[in-house]
Amino acid sequence: MDARPSSPFLGSVEEPSYTPGSEERTIAMLSHILTLVAGFIPPLVIYLIKKDESKYIAEHAKESLNFQITLFIAFVISALLIVLVIGLFLFWLLGILDLIWVIVATVRAAENKIYRYPFNFRLIK
Repeated sequence: MDARPSSPFLGSVEEPSYTPGSEERTIAMLSHILTLVAGFIPPLVIYLIKKDESKYIAEHAKESLNFQITLFIAFVISALLIVLVIGLFLFWLLGILDLIWVIVATVRAAENKIYRYPFNFRLIK
């Protein structure tokens, strides 16, 4: 898989080793978009259930789960920085970036691409 940066701000895109089917693409999209309403739970459940069935779904769910963990850590740091007022700004910024990157990831999953978030601790390998 050759990573091609779409933009340093928007992450990178990789070609999957095979063309995923419609159901795989839909589940991969859900692993990203559902995080806007349920946090890290959807990609975790999808990863645990589908990791052995589809490499495409596993890659998307794993990347989404790692991003949600990274985002949680960033929100905790922001909460600690509220005392210095900068935390309020960071909360807004993180929320906006989360929305943008999740939408980009969902679109890339729909295009049969494997998306890599630009700022992500890849804790789940």
